[in-house]
Amino acid sequence: MFLLLAFFAQSAFSQTTNALPQLSPAYPEIPPTFWEQVGTTVLVVGVTLVALAGLILWKLFQPKPAIIQPPEIVAREALAKLPRQPEDGKHLSEVSHILRRYVIGAFELPPGEFTTAEFSAALAGSEKIGAELAQTISNFLRECDERKFSPASSTVPFKAAAHALELIALAEKRRLPAPAQK
Repeated sequence: MFLLLAFFAQSAFSQTTNALPQLSPAYPEIPPTFWEQVGTTVLVVGVTLVALAGLILWKLFQPKPAIIQPPEIVAREALAKLPRQPEDGKHLSEVSHILRRYVIGAFELPPGEFTTAEFSAALAGSEKIGAELAQTISNFLRECDERKFSPASSTVPFKAAAHALELIALAEKRRLPAPAQK
C-alpha cells in the first residue's frame, strides 16, 4: 500500500506538461518492391511469349496445302492398280471413269457426269484434243460400254487398262508439244 501512496503523491506533486514523448529516429524510405521495379517488363515479356507460343502452335497445327498432281500422273497411278483384276463390268467402268477424268482435267473440259454420247460430243467439239484423238477415245469408251452391258462375256481379252494407258500417252503427245531440237 505504501507504494500506491507514493505513486499518487509523486504524480500529484509533479508538474504536468503536454510535452510529447521522445520519438525514435525515422525509418529510411521503403524501397520499391519487385513488381514495382520490373512489373511492366514481366507483363510485356509474358504477353510476347504467350503470343509467340500461340503463333508456333497455330503454324504447327495448320493444315498443309494439298499437293495437286497433274492429271496424267493421277490417271497412270489409278490404272496401274487395275491390270491384275478380271475385266468385268466394274473393271471396265473404273477404266473408262479414270480416262474420262484424265481427259476432263488435261484438256480443260467442263466437269460433270456425262453419258458416253455426251462425252463424245464434248470431245468432238474441243479444239485442244483434235478430231483423230477425240474419235479414238470415243471408240474406246463405246467399246467399254458394249463390253460392260453385253449379256455375253467376250472371250477375247480387251486389256482396257493397258489400252487406256496408251490413249493417255497419245493425249500427252497432243497436249504437250515436243521440245524444240537444238
